[in-house]
Amino acid sequence: MGSATTQARARVGAVLGDASGIDLAVARELFQAARLLGSTPALAGALADPAAAPAARSQVVSDVFGRVFSANAVQLLTSAATVRWSSEEDFVEGVEELAIRAAAVAEPDVDLEGELFAFARTVAENPELELALGSRFGEASAKGELIEKLLGGRASASTVLVVSSIAQQSADRRIRQALSWAMGIAAAQRGRVVASVVSATALTPAQAERLRQALAAKYGTEISLNTVIDPTIVGGLRVQIADDVIDASISAKLADLRQRLAG
Repeated sequence: MGSATTQARARVGAVLGDASGIDLAVARELFQAARLLGSTPALAGALADPAAAPAARSQVVSDVFGRVFSANAVQLLTSAATVRWSSEEDFVEGVEELAIRAAAVAEPDVDLEGELFAFARTVAENPELELALGSRFGEASAKGELIEKLLGGRASASTVLVVSSIAQQSADRRIRQALSWAMGIAAAQRGRVVASVVSATALTPAQAERLRQALAAKYGTEISLNTVIDPTIVGGLRVQIADDVIDASISAKLADLRQRLAG
C-alpha cells in the first residue's frame, strides 16, 4: 500500500466519522458503487486519475451516481474520489472499505466482527461452500443469493450485507481472506483490533474477559475476541493479533521440547 492510499484512507475515514444519517441503505449503495467500479476500469480510472482536477472527478461522481444514490452515499463517494490514491485498484478497494465501515456504523450494537468470524469458520469447515463463493466463474448475483439463504434470519442485516457484497466483488482474493480483511476494518471502525484465540476448551466468560483486558493493556486498544476450540493444542492458548502470534499452548511447548531433545 502506497503512502497516498494510506493518507486517502485516513481522510475518507474522517469524513465518515463526521457524517450523519449513515444507515444500511447507504452502505448498500457504497457496495454497489464498489462493484461497478471494479467491473468498469474506465470509470475507476477516471475517478482515480491523479492528473484530473478534484472538481472534475467530483462532477463524474455526480453524473454517474447523483440521480440513483442517496445524498449521503454521493457525499462519501465524492470524498473518496477527490483524494489521491496510489493506484486505481486501491481506490476501488477504498470504496469497498468505506462500505464496510458504513455497515459497522449503521448497526453499532451488532457484533459484526464476531458474526463475520463465525461465518469464516463455517466457510473453513465446508470446502464446497468455499469453492462456490470463491469461484471466478459463478455469477455474482448467485453468490449474493446463496449468502442470503445461508445467513438470512441467522445473522444481523449488516453481516448479511457485508458478506454477500464482498462475495460478489470481483477481486483476485479468497473468500476467507476477504472476510478476515472485513473483520479488521469493522473492528478498526469501532476502535478495536481483532484477536483470534485458539483454546483446547471453551473459555468461561470470566476467563475471556481477563484475556481481553490483558491484551487490551498490552496493545493499548480495545480488543474484539474471537475464539476457536481446537482440542489438538491439548491445553493453554494460541493468540494471534495481526502478524503477532502468542503461542502458549501445551502442544507448542511439547514440540519445542522435542526439538531441543533432538537438537
